[in-house]
Amino acid sequence: LFGGFGELLYQAAISLNILLLIVFGWKQETFSKKVEKPMHFLIIAFVLVFAIIPLVYETYNPWCGGCTIIPLWGKCSAKDEGEFCIVRGNQKVELVLRLIAGAAILIVLIFCTVVMVWVYLHVRRQEMRNRRYNFGISNNADNHRESRRIRKILFLYTLSLYVSYGPWLFAVFIGGPISESISDTIFPLLGFWNMLVYFLPNCLKYQRDHPGTWLVTAYFQVLRPAPCAWSPSGRSAGQKQEVEDAPEM
Repeated sequence: LFGGFGELLYQAAISLNILLLIVFGWKQETFSKKVEKPMHFLIIAFVLVFAIIPLVYETYNPWCGGCTIIPLWGKCSAKDEGEFCIVRGNQKVELVLRLIAGAAILIVLIFCTVVMVWVYLHVRRQEMRNRRYNFGISNNADNHRESRRIRKILFLYTLSLYVSYGPWLFAVFIGGPISESISDTIFPLLGFWNMLVYFLPNCLKYQRDHPGTWLVTAYFQVLRPAPCAWSPSGRSAGQKQEVEDAPEM
């Protein structure tokens, strides 16, 4: 619960950061001073409270190497073979936590989608305005490229949220062992998808500098640790510099 809600709320924080930087013209230093520290405190406090509630009501039970809030059922007594009772857990607490989780996911999905559309429209209007008053062909091409890059990045960040938490939200309201198994497998991968999106510009730049390279190979070259710390020749420093500062997508 701690990790799941933490990554969900930090996904909303990423969208808020992009919204303030692009639409409202904030600087990253301003965001760090005014928003970032209170945001960290609120997110950590919220997920801690949400994770402690099942401890208070003794609702946690082991589940496939982890823990779950699903009640643990067992025989009511040694004599009754056909009747089962809740050995540990609370169905009401499970229901309340599931509703809170589903509502939180739905709110974050709506918020991130609204931010994506808002930023897209803002960047698109700004591009059209620059194209109207700027007669330089090269400048128009640069503005269009930058606009497309921003839209693609935000779209991929939002898509990663839908891919990770869409099945989980479906499992919360619909239920079923198959949907729950799929959602439990996919939703912890949100950080992995965000990592892929974050390094995608560098990987595309690596592909442009090395034609014929597969995207998977480009990710490997970008993400592999640089051995310059122990290599006397320092050849990896040049390799590392090739994939840095890749603004285009």
